[in-house]
Amino acid sequence: MNFQIENSYFIVGGSGSGFGRAITIALAEEGANILAISRTEEKLIKLSEQFPNRIEYLSGDIMTSEIQNQIVSWTENKLISGVVFNAGGPPAGGIDDVNMQMWDNAWETVVRWKIALSGLLLPIFKKQNYGRMIFIESVSVKQPVKNLVLSNALRPAIVGYAKTLSQEVAGDGITVNILAPGYHSTAAMERLFVKKAELERITEKEAQLAFENEIPVGAMGKPEEMASLALWLLSPLSRYVTGQTITHDGGLVGSLFG
Repeated sequence: MNFQIENSYFIVGGSGSGFGRAITIALAEEGANILAISRTEEKLIKLSEQFPNRIEYLSGDIMTSEIQNQIVSWTENKLISGVVFNAGGPPAGGIDDVNMQMWDNAWETVVRWKIALSGLLLPIFKKQNYGRMIFIESVSVKQPVKNLVLSNALRPAIVGYAKTLSQEVAGDGITVNILAPGYHSTAAMERLFVKKAELERITEKEAQLAFENEIPVGAMGKPEEMASLALWLLSPLSRYVTGQTITHDGGLVGSLFG
């Protein structure tokens, strides 16, 4: 399938691992140019060596104004086709496990930086009369996940923000969508295995099997599988899809509109 993104420019957060890495590689394989962002420079160097003519990188915390300003500087004299808002999530824990400082930190890591960066990039997309924005959130925006109270409570704020934004910029050729992954083979999921094993006094392998038993398809998802969906949402082919929260969860969400 031709996604019509060859030689287009994209910005991808969290490119060092998980969904960000999978999306970065998928874009590069389609002939796109990417600014890959991660706090782990070694992982970015490996990516740029794998695709030397396609991937530039920026090592640092995408949540900071310093890195966000560098992202904006990189866009100069380029037509930017899209951006993937993606970074690590808040720590696992139930209500009794988190304090007010952790709530404040989660606001910064889950909500604030995305609003700030999107605000910086919107004038660029509006000037072009084109843009694709994807927020990588979690299945927790549709169905709470045990021991993830910070994610359950704060990620839905981005759903409300993205939906509102999508309606305000639809006439500018800009689409705004959310991908809400369920249980995938990522480092974030491994932290949930550890937490569940600790609480239930079982092994981490038993914890993994318990999670897999919740999934109708019977297995964890792969970041590369969700990356193929992200490719389409980042392409011109997705012009008529905006303001949507799309789960990639193996049937985990039980509601009619999961």
